[in-house]
Amino acid sequence: MSVFTNPASRSAEQAREYTAAILDLLGARDPMDVLRRTPDAVGQAIAGLSDDQLSAPEASGKWSMRHVVRHLADSDLVWAWRLRLVLAQDRPALTGYDQDLWAARLHYERASVEESLEEFSVVRRSNLRLLSAATDTDLARVGVHAERGEESAGHMVRLYAGHDLLHLRQLERIRNAIRGR
Repeated sequence: MSVFTNPASRSAEQAREYTAAILDLLGARDPMDVLRRTPDAVGQAIAGLSDDQLSAPEASGKWSMRHVVRHLADSDLVWAWRLRLVLAQDRPALTGYDQDLWAARLHYERASVEESLEEFSVVRRSNLRLLSAATDTDLARVGVHAERGEESAGHMVRLYAGHDLLHLRQLERIRNAIRGR
């Protein structure tokens, strides 16, 4: 199992490893720049591919590009909720979710890639608008994640930027895998 697998039942140690790996992907990059650029980068990653190619998984048991784009849309929706909770409430509880269950039970395999990218782009713009007005005090506010413990809004910005980079790499891998077939 990859450190980037995200089951709801993960241990505290797995959650720490996941967070460290995601932040390592971000490195010294400006997280706001990554967050701003990701929707266009996703659009470029899927450009020119047929519906069959978008539905082809990287390998057996892995996600397709369709799955990844839908996951990004849903993930930003979750982040929108968490971010607003943290900015508006005192130490709110932040629930986790099992991305594979979401993919299966919310039928990612049937999702329109174009609609998913549009939803992702709209929610991301809303999140960026909110963050552009956030002060240092706002970004220091924390919520308590069910699996990862205390997380500040500023930490969430870095985490979601790293998450973007993870999935942009995944899209590139999938594109290369389906081209080689």
